[in-house]
Amino acid sequence: MENILNFIRGFCMALADSVPGVSGGTIAFLLGFYDKFITSLDHLIKGTKEERIDAIIFLIKIGIGWVVGFILAMLILGSIFEKHIYNISSLFLGFVVFAIPLIIIEEKAEFKGKYKNIIFAIIGLVLVIAISSFSPAGGDSMNLAWGSFGMGTAIYVFIAAAIAISAMVLPGISGSTLLLIFGLYVPIVSAIKEFLHFDFSYFPILCVFGLGIIVGIITVIRLIKKALEKYRSQTLYLIIGLMIGSLYAIVLGPTTLEVPQPALTLKSFSLIFFLIGGVVILGLQKLKTISTKKD
Repeated sequence: MENILNFIRGFCMALADSVPGVSGGTIAFLLGFYDKFITSLDHLIKGTKEERIDAIIFLIKIGIGWVVGFILAMLILGSIFEKHIYNISSLFLGFVVFAIPLIIIEEKAEFKGKYKNIIFAIIGLVLVIAISSFSPAGGDSMNLAWGSFGMGTAIYVFIAAAIAISAMVLPGISGSTLLLIFGLYVPIVSAIKEFLHFDFSYFPILCVFGLGIIVGIITVIRLIKKALEKYRSQTLYLIIGLMIGSLYAIVLGPTTLEVPQPALTLKSFSLIFFLIGGVVILGLQKLKTISTKKD
């Protein structure tokens, strides 16, 4: 049961990370394993031998689901996201709207009586809306094949990757949206697609991108873990604000596609997919409860 749950967790994170809108960190928080996810990443970097072994086992379980979800998103689901973006956006809205009350109930001790910390929720909300508002509509593709870019582009990709992965592990704004702001979402996705089709001319820039991701993770994970340990209430309020702000990012998601489409409206909103998102969250919450009792 636990292995199935972790596969689903990783799979859902990958789907979120693959498209602009909600982040994989949001999904981790929605599904109730954010603390364990952050702690495992931290132990992987600076843990004891036993902590690293436990972290590796957990992250491999999550990672299998993530890799499967990401490859499917790149190879198969890309056209589905394009053609059915409003259904997907409605689904993500369902994820967030139904999950926020569950998180508040589960962490009620950190919210009740600490209402002055609501300022952190406002900060999170404003931050996501501000970043989302800078997202360009679509984006011109640059050639990232070997021999087609210089050192300046490589440094730019490295820095963008480090910043984007920080967003991916934080609930709220997605790393994909930040890549759009940097003008790299379409080029990086195209590079990954070509590499998966065995065009290895894109391997060098993907290595640069991967190094940026590693540096970003090492930098941000320690900060998040310390914040959750020492300032949990303030951090949780901030996360709730980021998640509420992600609703705005999801609504704008269609405008950031390679072929931009109008933002989600009441007319294009799908109640059925919204409710499916809610059912998925409640189902995974139930699955998590069953798994916790067995542990």
